[in-house]
Amino acid sequence: VQLQASGGGSVQAGDSLRLSCAASGRAFRSYAMGWFRQAPGKEREFVASINWSGLSTNYAGPVKGRFTISKDNAKNTIYLQMNSLKPEDTAVYYCAARQSRALLSGVEAYDYWGQGTQVTVSS
Repeated sequence: VQLQASGGGSVQAGDSLRLSCAASGRAFRSYAMGWFRQAPGKEREFVASINWSGLSTNYAGPVKGRFTISKDNAKNTIYLQMNSLKPEDTAVYYCAARQSRALLSGVEAYDYWGQGTQVTVSS
């Protein structure tokens, strides 16, 4: 499967952005998906994940209550709605996929990665 992330940009603190990740290939419905981010000089870190059906989600502590992950199996797309953005949210955001019925949170758990989209939040 190939993943294409989009929707990043430069915003002010407190603003919102919605990231999208479109998947090509077959059997998207059977894929667990996740969002990760990587700031300059830091390791890639988990942001949010969603299971194959879209009914189970998990979030990293710093984004819980501000970010929402969703999955549209009809459109082969996942989304990350990011509200109340903070400067510390600045990073390149990546989407990831693995054909699995589990809810996956680790970088090492995913097989496929998108190219990343830059999110910059200024104070």
